[in-house]
Amino acid sequence: MKPEQMTEALESAAGKLGVHVRYEVLATAGATTTGGLCRVKGEWWVIIDKRASAAERVAILADALSTFDAGKLQLPVKVRELLEARRATAIPTAARPVS
Repeated sequence: MKPEQMTEALESAAGKLGVHVRYEVLATAGATTTGGLCRVKGEWWVIIDKRASAAERVAILADALSTFDAGKLQLPVKVRELLEARRATAIPTAARPVS
């Protein structure tokens, strides 16, 4: 599956989980991040630098969504495998967002 297809599938999954995805030009002065998961006024958002490569976008979305329970979503096999792999190395369960 191409990174662009993975990105589309992950963006769709995010929407189904109630996670907003937004692309912005992020300031890079001294920063090494290209985006990530955050909570704004009680809502979950994934903010991604517009200049991020397709592979970086997939990684950011996968890392963010792996913290949610996507078990009931219908996802392409490759996307589900990616989320499960990221979840295995993610933050402890107690710190995960409640979807």
